[in-house]
Amino acid sequence: MSDLTTTLPADTRSADASLAKRLLRDPLGLVSLVFLVVVVLAAVLAPLLTQHDPTVAVLGDVLADPGDGHLLGGDSAGRDVFARLLYGSRFSLLGAALALGVAVVIGGLSGLVAGYFGRWFDTLSSGAAAVLMALPGMVVLLAARSVVGTSAWWAMAIFGILLSASVFRLVRQTVQSVRNELYVDAARVAGLSDLRIIFRHVLRVVRAPIIIQAGFIASVAIAIQAGLEFLGLGDMSIPTWGSMLNDGFARIYQQPLLILWPSLMIALVCLALTLVANSLRDALESTSSPRRAVAPTSPDGASGDATASATNHAADDAGTLLRVEGLRVGYAMPDGSTKEIVHGIDLEVRRGEVVGLIGESGSGKTQSAFAIMKLLPEGGGILGGRVLWKGHDLARLSERDMTRIRGKEIAYVPQEPMSNLDPSFTIGAQLVEPMRVHLGLSRAQARTRAVELLRRVGINQPERVFRAYPHEVSGGMAQRVLIAGAISCEPELLVADEPTTALDVTVQADILDLLRSLQDDFDMGILLVTHNFGVVADLCDRVAVMREGDIVERGSTRDIFVHHEHPYTTQLFDAILTPENTRQPYRAPDQPTTPHTEVSTS
Repeated sequence: MSDLTTTLPADTRSADASLAKRLLRDPLGLVSLVFLVVVVLAAVLAPLLTQHDPTVAVLGDVLADPGDGHLLGGDSAGRDVFARLLYGSRFSLLGAALALGVAVVIGGLSGLVAGYFGRWFDTLSSGAAAVLMALPGMVVLLAARSVVGTSAWWAMAIFGILLSASVFRLVRQTVQSVRNELYVDAARVAGLSDLRIIFRHVLRVVRAPIIIQAGFIASVAIAIQAGLEFLGLGDMSIPTWGSMLNDGFARIYQQPLLILWPSLMIALVCLALTLVANSLRDALESTSSPRRAVAPTSPDGASGDATASATNHAADDAGTLLRVEGLRVGYAMPDGSTKEIVHGIDLEVRRGEVVGLIGESGSGKTQSAFAIMKLLPEGGGILGGRVLWKGHDLARLSERDMTRIRGKEIAYVPQEPMSNLDPSFTIGAQLVEPMRVHLGLSRAQARTRAVELLRRVGINQPERVFRAYPHEVSGGMAQRVLIAGAISCEPELLVADEPTTALDVTVQADILDLLRSLQDDFDMGILLVTHNFGVVADLCDRVAVMREGDIVERGSTRDIFVHHEHPYTTQLFDAILTPENTRQPYRAPDQPTTPHTEVSTS
């Protein structure tokens, strides 16, 4: 079974190009971008492009035709139309930029916080957004004019606040859709702070809809500003596209061209903003493509040359790493009550040993592991008991203190490896980041160590895998990558939550061999959550059997397999498929028993 995709489309090599090159490949986006750049440069260089003052009226040039020293003619006051168009670009574009900035800063930041953390801030900000969206924008701007005057800047700032509600709802909804993704949980387990997770993993998903929304907001801001000035409610003392519309409409029968130029400019700029936003979104989204084609590798086999040296722990192998005493876990219910799902379990993991926590689905074993690392889902919490680690009760530590422990001292290997890798980043980027945070390594040092770790976990071409994206590797390879990330900061305890569940049988055996080898090399304790007695027999030194939130039996692996006493443990063993309890082949009711339908179960 190959661990890397053996064939990749030839056009994926185009992803080597920079963001600018990808954007330039879109003809509509390129033309629109060039047009916007020309408009901005023309606004900045207006004094160099025209010798006329946009505010000086010349009676002899009233409603002058294009030409005769006036490229686009004169307006109703004899002012140069081309000069007013250039200088008007300054105020119109800056006003739209102000509204856009206010909307994105207020709506974007509040949406990130509300979507990621939720709780009371989400409730308050969602209510405020609902109120803002219910307000009629034009009416609010007209009311504000009586308070702040005709200032275009105040009008656009207030309009930006109104538009921030739409940005908030978009960002909040997008963040909520990804905050519970497994790769976000994996980043938390690696010890990354919430701020780093938000701006590195979550914001990367949010950026595409924000870009589209930004193009829409800028276009609407330009249109609203022009509408206010067209109605004569803006600052008519400065040249803007809206004031030009007002003047052109008043003289539409005498000089129809006066209304053409500002209308054309507004329409083209709004259209260009939308097209550029779409092209930029597409260019950014294409970063999920591989940066280079990855050549096939040999099947997932035994470990290559090990380059990561074993960690020398001074503590006694028999020393206790983790002691759980009377741990109770519960979840808040909608009616205000609390449902307890783990009922006061006791557990102990010593250095250098593997402890198996086994039970059927829903027995509470994964919830217990999450509680030990304080990674319970929203609504869950530790109701009682202690989780002792180096003299500290983890159940009472703050989130900041737990962030320092996760990844560095206690690491986690999840099930479903493909879901725990962020598809937006290369494998190497996801391995390097925790080492830079916890070990203080430079980017080059972290990269070297990451490649060594990939080789240590049995990946034959670590350099290629380092540059690959998660979708380019198989499940077995992805699980090896997660194990490499878990041991990257040399933890003392590894919590492995059913690390072989999503893998086929042959890869399961390789992963178990790898865990056993790493446990010996690094002298670390392992808490293995599983429902498979075969995994327990192959890897564990001691076993705790869990049922409905209680540990009903515990002991050495040999004792549990040979001398188990609890009826539930016996029931689990009886559920294991053996030749003796294999069911007979199916036969239709009217089908006689013949030698052809008999199947040997030996």
